[in-house]
Amino acid sequence: MNGTKLQPLDEDWNAALAVVAHPDDLEYGAASAISKWTSEGKKVVYLLATRGEAGIDGMTPEETAEVRVQEEIAGAGVVGVEIVEFLDHTDGIVEYGPALRRDIARAIRAHKPEAVITINFDLRFSQGLANQADHRAVGLAALDASRDAGNRWIFPELLDEGLEPWNGVKALFVNASPNATHAVDVGDHIYKGVESLEKHEKYIQGLGSDVDPEMMLTMNANATGIEFGCDYAVSFEVFEL
Repeated sequence: MNGTKLQPLDEDWNAALAVVAHPDDLEYGAASAISKWTSEGKKVVYLLATRGEAGIDGMTPEETAEVRVQEEIAGAGVVGVEIVEFLDHTDGIVEYGPALRRDIARAIRAHKPEAVITINFDLRFSQGLANQADHRAVGLAALDASRDAGNRWIFPELLDEGLEPWNGVKALFVNASPNATHAVDVGDHIYKGVESLEKHEKYIQGLGSDVDPEMMLTMNANATGIEFGCDYAVSFEVFEL
């Protein structure tokens, strides 16, 4: 955290697009907030830049991609997300640039969200750990694509696909940012977040470490909750657009 008091996140919106690099990126925190939002009738769509095919050392990329796609769809279902889309950028070497921005802008025009959710694209996480290259590329591209989607002269080929500009994105919510500015009281939805992460069973096993989804997520959400003034909260850095 950045030491500033966290403010309540503006939840006056009805539709969001969550854009991340890998299956499981959302489940390490944002999914609990997404569960709260979908329970209130908001629509959230997931867009993943990769299929996470480089994520399990003991399996081939083809096998891993199949497993991780199914785990992500199952985890999304737990928190009320019915639409999960995958791009085909290469896991581990996602490149920031026009191709990625265009793919995200295409999804924004198609789904017409009022908010875009993504993961930390800073060089570090709040604990000081170095961030991963794909997170940085996708998060920054999500920010830029949120504006690209509204300009008909950026990626005019999207017009040929029948996708008119969409200027409705009002804010970008960045989960796991070391510069968090806002938070959401997730209450008992923390346990939906835990269940969502638990759906990534083979991936967690492939990490070869003793990851306890309930302990990890509840501890992190409780620490944020103490700062925010509730039992469990999820933090975001908010960029107004």
